[in-house]
Amino acid sequence: MDVERSVTVQQPVDRVFAYLSDFTNTTEWDPGTVHTERVAGEGGVGTRYRNTSRFLGRETELDYLVTESVPGERFALRGENATVVAHDTMTFVRTLEGGTEGTTVTYRADFEFKGVARLVAPLLAPAFKKLGDEAERGMRQALSRLS
Repeated sequence: MDVERSVTVQQPVDRVFAYLSDFTNTTEWDPGTVHTERVAGEGGVGTRYRNTSRFLGRETELDYLVTESVPGERFALRGENATVVAHDTMTFVRTLEGGTEGTTVTYRADFEFKGVARLVAPLLAPAFKKLGDEAERGMRQALSRLS
């Protein structure tokens, strides 16, 4: 199961990267996130986050590890709990429109379900589409407000 969305905003790539690579900011743009805290590290590769999200009316925790951080280009994390492994990747592309610098962010989340959860995963496709649509809107709004 995967969700991929792209957002283009009129914000410099370094500002957008700094905001999104601080995964604690998910509470501002991801409507499913209840709370995210950094539990170890300084934000780069090896940093750990604990994310609490609400999905289909149920709260769940994932422990995330930053696996890649290339400033202004790419940021990736791996999240895991008892039922799922999530691979989240953000790529950043600098844009220039009418002399104004902007950024296109592509956010991809791949979910590998474990155990019994694998059997129901195909039934969750509409819920994941809705989650992706809401996250896209939230990300666009949050990034547009950056100063």
